[in-house]
Amino acid sequence: MYVRDARNRDEVWLLDHIEAMGLDETAFRSRDYVIAVDEEENERAGFGRIRIHRTDDGEVCELTSIGVLEEWRDQGVGAHVVERLVKTAGDEGFEEVYALTGAPEYLRQFGFERIEVSRLPDRLQTRLSTKQESLAPDAVPMCVDPTRFHVPTRLREAFKRARARDEEDQEPQEGPEDFGIDPEEATYKYDTG
Repeated sequence: MYVRDARNRDEVWLLDHIEAMGLDETAFRSRDYVIAVDEEENERAGFGRIRIHRTDDGEVCELTSIGVLEEWRDQGVGAHVVERLVKTAGDEGFEEVYALTGAPEYLRQFGFERIEVSRLPDRLQTRLSTKQESLAPDAVPMCVDPTRFHVPTRLREAFKRARARDEEDQEPQEGPEDFGIDPEEATYKYDTG
């Protein structure tokens, strides 16, 4: 398992999963994303984005659209996506990295702290209001200094062993019986037998 920069050919996959997960696709550019990939099966497992906002006072860095496919959750995939994004932001000179999230506890384990809305740059205050109105009514502002970011050991270890859960580990498929249909007795409109 590793995390790499998104490529142009990842664009459709990203858009499909962003939409399916109800994430923010505002000002979508595939080159802003990173993707977690299983190196054995070359299967994509998760993704996230850095969004740079240019303001009169300089630039502001926001993490957004972070998602992990259902079969890859709880295995450190999201932690490593976030780590790559924060490291990139730090390498680009950002001393603060912001996130507007409905899952503050998830980011808190990495060193993110909740901040007052008034501490957000104006551009992110507007983004927070928009996000609360359209995508995540419970979104709150979080911030981390990239030098204080850390991934808990349990998530590092889980990432090393990460694998897609088999279908038997996932929810069972629905069949006709789940809808009160007896397949032995049912007739169908286009039945030719």
